[in-house]
Amino acid sequence: MDIRQLQYFAEVAKHKNFTKASQVLFVSQPSISKMIKSLEDELGVILLDRSEREIVLTDTGKLVNEKALTILQLLDELASSVNELVQVQRGTVKMGIMPTISALLFPKIIAGFKKRYPGIEIQMVEYSAKQVETQMEQGNIDFGVTVLPVNTRLYETVSLLSEELVVIVSSQHWLAGRASVSLVELKNEPFILFTKEFALHDVVWQACLQAGFEPEVAHMTSLWDFCCEMVASQLGISLIPRSMASRLHHLAVHTVSISHPQMAWELALIYPRDKYLSYASREFIAYIQANPPNEQPGL
Repeated sequence: MDIRQLQYFAEVAKHKNFTKASQVLFVSQPSISKMIKSLEDELGVILLDRSEREIVLTDTGKLVNEKALTILQLLDELASSVNELVQVQRGTVKMGIMPTISALLFPKIIAGFKKRYPGIEIQMVEYSAKQVETQMEQGNIDFGVTVLPVNTRLYETVSLLSEELVVIVSSQHWLAGRASVSLVELKNEPFILFTKEFALHDVVWQACLQAGFEPEVAHMTSLWDFCCEMVASQLGISLIPRSMASRLHHLAVHTVSISHPQMAWELALIYPRDKYLSYASREFIAYIQANPPNEQPGL
């Protein structure tokens, strides 16, 4: 069955006249007659009573016309829906995001994006940096925010920010009066590290090894607040991004810069190189590139 058969038939049924249908469709009257006759032959029924001056629908014709109008309406809705997606008027974006980043980095970005594209739904799921890549490989998220480096053969990256890591110590600690410290000076200090599924764990561990020592781990945690509370309670020291340290005014902790080596914390939006991205996802990525984060998140 050809969709034109339904279109031509519905137009004739509407006007009850071949000539008027021909004028509306910009198709010759013989072509319309031929198309409707082929529809009748295909269905094995008579759709139009042509014996009278005005065309009359048979009972079967009324049924086919009702169904044809429904089908044609659905096709119009399909075309409109596809056009809306292409024009990024609606859709869904699913993003893997690191803990605490939702409060520190994305509120303004999401607010601005939603203002421009109110029909696009943004779903955010929290994962550790390492889990972001795993979830993307499994197809559970469209893209994610993680810590560099990543495998650039697999992922495109959009740099979000880079900030230094600093040491936080209790206000009673011997470093509390210092403005800076070399990493090697911390070799005898008890470290409070994040658990191994966090990228920060590897960053700190590898930096200590390169400085010539293996960090003495006093505690490991997956909770930012708990880490900082333990430092304030003199249970050890920790290395965190400066922006996170700047939010600890309520705790009895002191921030110390690392003079050597300087340690960077680089965040990026990543997405698969060879995987299809929806129009909504591509527009969200483009929006972030054009509107980089104003705040320095501590992650």
